[in-house]
Amino acid sequence: MLVGCGEKRQRAVPPEGETSTTQGREQVPTGEASAFPIYDFESFEPLLHQGDGKIHIINFWATWCKPCLEEMPHFERIHAEYRDKGVVVVLVSLDMPNMWKSRLEPYVERKGIKSRVVILDDPQQHDWIPKVSPQWGGGIPATLIYNQERRTFHERGFTYGELVAEIEKFNL
Repeated sequence: MLVGCGEKRQRAVPPEGETSTTQGREQVPTGEASAFPIYDFESFEPLLHQGDGKIHIINFWATWCKPCLEEMPHFERIHAEYRDKGVVVVLVSLDMPNMWKSRLEPYVERKGIKSRVVILDDPQQHDWIPKVSPQWGGGIPATLIYNQERRTFHERGFTYGELVAEIEKFNL
């Protein structure tokens, strides 16, 4: 399981009543497919290495993570204000499979999120977390910002001003 969100850096457990997957691509039955693309890490990894000349902001979050939800409006504002300037925002949900219909989809709809939302459903966190960034201890919120020349990783929440400052470091 991922490390909990916020300032605590200890192993988190899924919210009460939730379960996690343990073998390969097995998932908790949800009854329906998600409205968002579902990736294992192998299929997700190319999103971390786009060579298209754009600035990519990859935010790892979950609906059960209060700091993640607090920063979400800032990512949406960046998406709205910078997409025409070559900035791409991808919101990577780490919610459990049985939360996709009950929490993730209603949250995205209720908040009117326009950024691209994808689901990363791969139980082998100990394998893929260091591939995202060797600096990542597994906590969320976490954000990778990169282009062809530069990569930065942040295991913390952002304010809007902090996000703008990070983007400006990429010579937008």
